[in-house]
Amino acid sequence: MDLQRSIVERYPDPAVLANAASAADAARAAGVPVVFVRVAFREGAPEIASSNRRFAPARARATGGEDAPELQIADAVAPRPGEPVVVKRRVSAFAGSDLAVLLRALRAERLVLAGIATSGVVLSTYIEAADLDFDLVVLADACADADPEVHRVLLDKVFPKQAAVLTTADWAASLS
Repeated sequence: MDLQRSIVERYPDPAVLANAASAADAARAAGVPVVFVRVAFREGAPEIASSNRRFAPARARATGGEDAPELQIADAVAPRPGEPVVVKRRVSAFAGSDLAVLLRALRAERLVLAGIATSGVVLSTYIEAADLDFDLVVLADACADADPEVHRVLLDKVFPKQAAVLTTADWAASLS
């Protein structure tokens, strides 16, 4: 989630992208659907209220619309043909997107979450997905956050309450 060029470039740890790519490859090999999520806005970002503290600063930068190159999934983890890319309008992968409809169509029961930032898209999607009764896995080494302590607390204390927190290698091994 949110492994798009404009976000990934602010988190230069190449291991996060490598682990996310490895997880996607393991899922594909096991026949598990891979779904990408990215945040994007229309030209001029009319979806962003001036009162929105998180997104209002991005309004001035919202040129090129949702098809702008910097809003596309990073090349290192790029979707394969036929893999869905969900566009969301807020932090959670469910907010302002058709993710719930897509997951119902896929008959998904378990979600494996990875992305940037741990305290943003991963946390907000985890909360909503748990409320929707999904079985959850968080890939610890395929997530990143600007604040290492917040990242640690989420992975060690918060996420284990409603998710299995695994490394990418451990999750991939569980597929066979």
